[in-house]
Amino acid sequence: MIKNYNEFIAALLEAGFSGPTGGKGEGVFELIRYGWGAEAEAAGMHWHTGDPDTDPWQWRIRVFNERNDIVYSKVFNRKAGYITKEWYPYFLAARRGGRDFEDDYYDGYISHHAKRIYETVKENGRLPVDRIKRIAGFSREEKSKFDKALTDLQMMMHLTICDIYYNISKKGEEYGFSSTVFCTPELFWGDDVFDKAAEIDEDEAVETLKERIIHLNPSAKEDSVLKFIKG
Repeated sequence: MIKNYNEFIAALLEAGFSGPTGGKGEGVFELIRYGWGAEAEAAGMHWHTGDPDTDPWQWRIRVFNERNDIVYSKVFNRKAGYITKEWYPYFLAARRGGRDFEDDYYDGYISHHAKRIYETVKENGRLPVDRIKRIAGFSREEKSKFDKALTDLQMMMHLTICDIYYNISKKGEEYGFSSTVFCTPELFWGDDVFDKAAEIDEDEAVETLKERIIHLNPSAKEDSVLKFIKG
């Protein structure tokens, strides 16, 4: 039973990936199966306390601040989870199958709203959500379309979260809500991850991931496993 950040990181590096924490892995695989309340308290975790060691909500921030071999993004059933650098090429091959953004857009898999977001981020490198909206010209009335398109791009692995941070006051204290920063996976990982993905056939990637998931969770149902892999 995972009780703190270091135990979580050790387990994640061994497993290779984890679906949404807090019991939201939907029967496939998540490292933290207990959510909030008494069960989490009994496990020694305290959600939304701000404690960087025992608050799983803070762990995603520590991952971005302290590591370069783990990504956290909305990649599993439109919810956020973790994938290590070792296993990212397999998900990349399974989701994109060697296609780039232009291929998916011209084949009709990507909406115009998603294209606006993607091009804005690609042109600017790393951008927080509020600046993406402003630069890409999204209005308040387009909020639901913006949110859907941003999740679509993460699920298709054309964008990823690359930082999460809080504003810092003059006293050096965090305040307000956290800000999410996005970039392309190419910028986040560099060439080596994509070079490895290019060597993996799409069907091979799916089968390898299926075997891994069944190893981690023998009771996982095949249809749920495929959805977990393919998005």
